Amino acid sequence: QVQLVESGGGLVQAGGSLRLACTLSGGTFSSYHMGWFRQAPGKDREFVAAISWSGDSTFYADSVKGRFAISRENAKSTVYLQMNSLKPEDTAVYYCNAGALRRPGPYWGQGTQVTVSS
Repeated sequence: QVQLVESGGGLVQAGGSLRLACTLSGGTFSSYHMGWFRQAPGKDREFVAAISWSGDSTFYADSVKGRFAISRENAKSTVYLQMNSLKPEDTAVYYCNAGALRRPGPYWGQGTQVTVSS
């Protein structure tokens, strides 16, 4: 069965950067659209970024456009989220997702905490 494992979260000061990674196992990574979602305390889970199976198309939430970049490396079955110019409002648990584009697919990772201090 498909499993997703995220890494790269942590604590960073406002204006700093982090790179999240998510590795897929148990499936053919290159056939899946991939995405990142996040959930802040007391809020619903929201879409952050997505990339098509080919890597040709990327999509971003307005709140992160110009600051975050999603990419994929099919040879490593890994999708990345480069997060720059981080803001305290980016603080959330970030989840990797597989199987759909710009909406939740059926597969989720366990989540990784990102905390941005002001």
